[in-house]
Amino acid sequence: MSALLDSLRESFATARTSMCGDSTNIAEREAILEAALKTGLPGARSEAWKYTSLRQLERRSFSAAPLQAPAIDDALLADIPMPRLVFVNGRLSDAHSDLSGVDAGVQVRTLSAVKEQEPEATRFLGRRFNRDEEVFAQLNAALADEGVLVQVEAGIHSVTPLHLVFVSTADETDRVWHHRHFIELRRGASLGLVEHHLHNGDSANFDNTLVHVHLAQDAVLSHARVQADSARMTRLLRTDAVLARDAQYRRIDLELGAALSRHELNVRLEGDNAKLTANGVLLGTGRRHIDTRLGIEHIARDTSAELVWRGVAANRSRVVFHGGINIREGADGTDANLSNKNLLLSADAEIDTQPTLVIDADEVKAAHGATVGQLDANALFYLRSRGVPSEQARAMLSAAFCHEPLAAVEGILTEKLARHLDQALQQAGMA
Repeated sequence: MSALLDSLRESFATARTSMCGDSTNIAEREAILEAALKTGLPGARSEAWKYTSLRQLERRSFSAAPLQAPAIDDALLADIPMPRLVFVNGRLSDAHSDLSGVDAGVQVRTLSAVKEQEPEATRFLGRRFNRDEEVFAQLNAALADEGVLVQVEAGIHSVTPLHLVFVSTADETDRVWHHRHFIELRRGASLGLVEHHLHNGDSANFDNTLVHVHLAQDAVLSHARVQADSARMTRLLRTDAVLARDAQYRRIDLELGAALSRHELNVRLEGDNAKLTANGVLLGTGRRHIDTRLGIEHIARDTSAELVWRGVAANRSRVVFHGGINIREGADGTDANLSNKNLLLSADAEIDTQPTLVIDADEVKAAHGATVGQLDANALFYLRSRGVPSEQARAMLSAAFCHEPLAAVEGILTEKLARHLDQALQQAGMA
């Protein structure tokens, strides 16, 4: 067994008392953990992990995060407004959290609190994951002991965005935590949600998180996520979303940090006329490895998906993108479009892109395309002919290329997201 899995077995033993559920639930978790340990980490033969090697990760050991959140620099959160819920190394930081401004009809609770006050609300923890490539979801099912539950009552239109902040900070040892989040919007509800993944110092921790998103009929969720971790962080995230009739899910993902980051976004459009807009920017610098996988399933009639993703690979980084669209039998009237364009800015960088489209329905509109190239030579020549220095011209074109996906969250903190992106581009010498 690998050093990683050995350390996760040890962290289970130390975290049993803080896990959600009674003794029967703990026994189930232990069985899930043992099954995952037996399966082991996926290797190169696993199609879902073909381009992302886990050999370095499996040689590392992590300790469970202490129950108390460590202190962080207040300045780190200066630009993040209330209401917000802040976690440091996987633990709630009461000192930096404030939910007093949450709109009426929006309920925000931690998983650890709900297990004591309303254990029936944690039924989503019972979901099981059976495929071998889902080993990190299995580990989460066994080890998750904290998270956030956000529930918006029917008909509530929240005008104040909710901020969820997850900070990784250096400790005496490398830490691991497993979060499980549940976002539920009931019929006709709307919400703006912003996730911030930040670092305080040069941390090398490991975050393994699973998010469930349930949108009822006519619900609208605008969801932004900014991942700006340290250059040594490992962050694995999976989001599973289900959309009912006339529901809308609009999200933007900015992958701007971490040594290894992987996000699996799975969306099921189960209700007629459900709409998805999911855009993203993958910024590869240094020796970073970024892996994003989309699994979009059109199940009902007249559903739509607009997916615009832009990737940049510089230095010795690697960007991996898989865009899967499956239009099921009976999903007539589907309109699905995927665009994945990538800039390769270094001979030592690598980009792997896999757009896939499976259509089993009639009368649909679907398009998918992926490109890997360099900056437009004509555009560079134009800027140079106007007196713009070469490096500045390259930076201007790279920045414009990356800004296109931000349209997904127009009206929800667009300017702040643009500033996050510009800051990351400046640090990478691309703006």
